[in-house]
Amino acid sequence: MKRDFLAIRDITKDEIEGLLQRAIDLKAGAGADKRPLSGKSIGLFFEKPSTRTRVSFEAGVYQLGGQSIYLNPKEIQLGRGETIADTARVLARYLSGIVLRTYSHAAVEEFAVHSTVPVINGLSDRHHPCQALADLMTIVERKGKLEGVRLAYIGDGNNVANSLIEAAALTGMDIVIACPEGCDPDPDVLERARGKSSGEVLILRNPREAAGRADVLYTDVWVSMGQEQEAERKKAKFSGYQINSRLLECAKNDVVVLHCLPAHRGEEITDEIIDGPHSAVLDQAENRLHTEKALLEFLLR
Repeated sequence: MKRDFLAIRDITKDEIEGLLQRAIDLKAGAGADKRPLSGKSIGLFFEKPSTRTRVSFEAGVYQLGGQSIYLNPKEIQLGRGETIADTARVLARYLSGIVLRTYSHAAVEEFAVHSTVPVINGLSDRHHPCQALADLMTIVERKGKLEGVRLAYIGDGNNVANSLIEAAALTGMDIVIACPEGCDPDPDVLERARGKSSGEVLILRNPREAAGRADVLYTDVWVSMGQEQEAERKKAKFSGYQINSRLLECAKNDVVVLHCLPAHRGEEITDEIIDGPHSAVLDQAENRLHTEKALLEFLLR
């Protein structure tokens, strides 16, 4: 039976632990001579521009012995009115798996319903689970564990925040989200997480309070792709939510700073912090490659 990965909740705690260990092993070079995707083709359907997601998946598929096929919606019949269902059914006849990076999470879910091969959510408006896997791997590398780690996310309650909340609930991390009124994460995600988590899941308005005792400080852009018309209004709401040296002082001395990139330097984070000794953003970006390779192996085995 095929498995999809549309949100972190689609896998179990044990499966997350297995994926992270496999990713760590892959990063260390274990099984570098193996080609589990030999003879398989993976479709990459991208509605949104991408650097890390596209390059990490293309490189990962190649390194696992497979072939990636980039699908631009303007260059296939979906862009001329073909239904998602018909596109999914047909592509599943050619491909062994499909990665989708879309504006609408509903479109990802519909695609998965009609596809007979695994579907991976490379990003949607509600979830960014592949990013969360890389984040967890980076935290394990820096902190040696997940359970009991206190993660403070400062910024918009967007798709990244939703996936981090689900990840924290599954792994026993404490997560504190600091965001302005009206910018909270998805309420359904929060409700499910609070019902499952052995750690704290808190929403606060004060960034300094959220950063207190934090092992990890995390932020993302304040204006996501597709929200450009709201840019000025959102930026005004987030005044005071920047990760800077003053906010860093509230956290633990050995705090790790994460950002999923791309960063709007000088807005949600300052240069001195993203380039400073507490930053793990480049390791975090690299770990997209290793966690996605582990995920592809897991889904296509």
